Amino acid sequence: MGSFSIWHWLVVLLIVVLVFGTKKLKNLGSDLGAAVKGFKDGMAHGSSPSEASAAGNGATAQVTADKSAADKTTIDVEAKTKS
Repeated sequence: MGSFSIWHWLVVLLIVVLVFGTKKLKNLGSDLGAAVKGFKDGMAHGSSPSEASAAGNGATAQVTADKSAADKTTIDVEAKTKS
């Protein structure tokens, strides 16, 4: 009684597929995978202590340089929904 059998899980899976549809579940899975990959890349990038101390010293100079470069060019984009 404490755990569900394989038949219970199959019925739950069938109901989830009927409610959400396979396309929406596929998109959810790919979005989740991309988020996990981005998180892992972010953790790997920020794990080096020598990079962290070097970034801390020149952070303000880099921000002001990036800001002035951003002021010179403006990119106008239009967002479209995926169909």
